Amino acid sequence: MVYLGLDVGTTGCKAIAFGENGEILAQAYREYPLYAPQTGWLELDAEEVFSAIEESLREVTAKLGGRSPVSIAISSQGEAVVPVDEQGRALARSIVTFDARGDAFVPFFREKVGEKRFFEITGMPLSGIGTANKILWWRENLPQIFEQSRYFLCFEDFVLFRMGVEPAISYSLAGRTMMFDVRKENWSSEILGLIGVDPSRLARPLPSGEMAGEVSASFRERMGWKEKVIAGVGAHDQPCGALGSGVVKAALAMDATGTVECIAPAMNRLLLSEEMRSNNLCCYHHALPGLYTTLVYNFTGGSILRWYRDNFARWEKEEAQRRGQDVYELILSDLPEQPTSLLVLPHFTTTGTPYFDSHSCGVVVGLKLETSQKEFVKALLEGVSLEMKFNLKLLQDAGVVVERLRAIGGGAKSRAWLQLKADVYGMPVESLNVSEAACLGAALLGRKARENIQGLRELVNRLVRVKETFVPRREFQERYQEKFEVYQRIYPALKNVILKGEDKL
Repeated sequence: MVYLGLDVGTTGCKAIAFGENGEILAQAYREYPLYAPQTGWLELDAEEVFSAIEESLREVTAKLGGRSPVSIAISSQGEAVVPVDEQGRALARSIVTFDARGDAFVPFFREKVGEKRFFEITGMPLSGIGTANKILWWRENLPQIFEQSRYFLCFEDFVLFRMGVEPAISYSLAGRTMMFDVRKENWSSEILGLIGVDPSRLARPLPSGEMAGEVSASFRERMGWKEKVIAGVGAHDQPCGALGSGVVKAALAMDATGTVECIAPAMNRLLLSEEMRSNNLCCYHHALPGLYTTLVYNFTGGSILRWYRDNFARWEKEEAQRRGQDVYELILSDLPEQPTSLLVLPHFTTTGTPYFDSHSCGVVVGLKLETSQKEFVKALLEGVSLEMKFNLKLLQDAGVVVERLRAIGGGAKSRAWLQLKADVYGMPVESLNVSEAACLGAALLGRKARENIQGLRELVNRLVRVKETFVPRREFQERYQEKFEVYQRIYPALKNVILKGEDKL
């Protein structure tokens, strides 16, 4: 059997065909442009996105040599929304997650609902990124788009609709919209009433792994698929990655290092405490029914290495090209084993949880004439890891148990970084046999829908295996704990200095 997993991100989509043992049979990737027509606006053309998806699926199909998939499900970016007509044609560009237009409506919800009650309903701290705010922007600024739209769809439900399936959205992705009652597992009549949207204009919320429907014959014909294809309900991309990395029981967490560094734990209960809300920690459905998750993240994440590569690694880039080697392998080779004498605040972009401070900036403390290039590189990794240790502490203080991490993403390729994380976090970090966790998670949800699998956790545990475990080294763990005590004081101490400096500039 062939099971398709589709990951629809902000700048590109990936389609992967998996076999019954989780092995990759074929894959394809396509990028699409992200538009910024005005300062603070970020948009996708949903028609371009869907064309890229079709191209990816056709390429995968061609590589399968005549074999056809039997199921498909989608791992989707959160919050982004598309207004569509009866046929699913986009009526305007999609407003994506970090578009700033939604910020203007935060006071509206604060007044009408209140931050505490908003969090208790949706599991999302009140902010401008939610889908509800984006729909409100159309209502207030482009009323013709608001009135003409048959549906307002996120990318999971948009793609399903274009495949000929009645729009369905996972509890997981619906939880990112700030319109979903996370307790009742349905659209919130209170919030929909405030924004003037009838629930019939939104997709059906369903648990991940349920059957959404059957891909239409016309779409199958365009893709060259000969057999019936079941469309399963997928998930938001982070919980989908958690499922695909085997994070299917409490105390386990996914640590994804890509452009953004994100940790997503599995939780047995819905946790909507004041400690969670005040630290901007969400709580919503995991991709495995019966579990919940939250997210802590640093937006600089792995992009700090890209910044270093682009600005300081000219020799490594030339040498990597000459050897036919990944440039990051050279950058991360021969790092000093001992903790560095530097402290790096990795706020090169908006900070992420818990502050979401767009005014903060990156800081390097402790530079000396004897500071080496390799020490500087290691300090960058230490900075990101210490920031995530701070976020793990926030989770612990809120009652979220994390005892072991499973690493995915580009950062998981570096054994040096994984060992560093274990030393800094003070807990085991595992590398996996899985290289494409989000797509695998989606493919497993489609497989569950087609085969009515009751033991999805058991299937995941069979397919996802630990390749290597990095255990904290006591000496380094103690030294990083001492370093962490100092690290926690950097941002509070410099916050006012940074803001005053920006005001003068």
